[in-house]
Amino acid sequence: MAYEQEKQVAIAAALAAAKLCEQVRHERVPEAMEKSDKSPVTVADFGSQAVICRAIAAAFPDDPVVGEEDAADLREPEKADQLAQVTSYVQAVVGDATPEAVLSWIDRGNGQVGQRYWTLDPIDGTKGFLRQDQYAVALALVEGGEVKLGVLACPALPVVPEQPEGEQGVLFVAVRGQGATMMPISGGEPHPIHVTKADDVENMRFVESVESGHGDHGRQDAVAKAVGITASSLRMDSQAKYGAVAAGRAALYLRLPSPKSPDYREKIWDHGAGTIVVEEAGGRVTDMHGKPLNFSIGAKLSENQGVVVSNGAIHDTVLAALRKTTTV
Repeated sequence: MAYEQEKQVAIAAALAAAKLCEQVRHERVPEAMEKSDKSPVTVADFGSQAVICRAIAAAFPDDPVVGEEDAADLREPEKADQLAQVTSYVQAVVGDATPEAVLSWIDRGNGQVGQRYWTLDPIDGTKGFLRQDQYAVALALVEGGEVKLGVLACPALPVVPEQPEGEQGVLFVAVRGQGATMMPISGGEPHPIHVTKADDVENMRFVESVESGHGDHGRQDAVAKAVGITASSLRMDSQAKYGAVAAGRAALYLRLPSPKSPDYREKIWDHGAGTIVVEEAGGRVTDMHGKPLNFSIGAKLSENQGVVVSNGAIHDTVLAALRKTTTV
């Protein structure tokens, strides 16, 4: 099967990173450091990126990784304690890890977009991670500007949606042309997933970000109502939202630019893995103008404005409703 080695390496790396993240979350109250853009980053973000970049470097040494984090802050003398913590957690996965090696693995995520590259968000939804809610380890392989493989590890997502207090931890995997699957992170057989059908009223729901700054919630609600979605929206952090659409738990996810920053452009690592999981489950992903997401330019989706994720059946109706709303 095409991309079989890449798939196995990506799955193993994402699962190892998810285990590290959960270990951090259970053993300590995660403390966030503030990055230059004011967004939070934790010991787990750095550890997850180190583990995944190391695995990709070992298996595919010529493949660049375009990741969210870099090790510049951890190299500062006053961050020695945080570096020691990161190294300790990575050592639980990679026994001989040293602080120097950990820094180099993290910085391997500073690669450039090219003909073939990986894009990584070591913890997508850091704020959700910090508040003991949803987050995802998101890894995708891009070739020729098209996502070919995506892995989403969602450690806090219930395996059975109707049993939110039951077993948690879901792994979504998709390879271009081979469909999408999900399985418990704890193990088991992957099973195919599909988006909700047009007549599935019960799952005709809308999913959106928890953080109010991550979109235009008023406009998103208006569009959802315009296409006949009347149920209250599901709110969750991270690309777990893509998983919800792919698995038929919701029909629509909108990420529209906030009125406060209408020119904002999304980062590739926030959408790469989720995009292919939804598309291979039978759904559709475009920007708010109906253009496919362009992963061939750089770290930002600079040619795309907003993101529309749907079961496919309602996609054109959603785009039409967006055109009728106030122009951003």
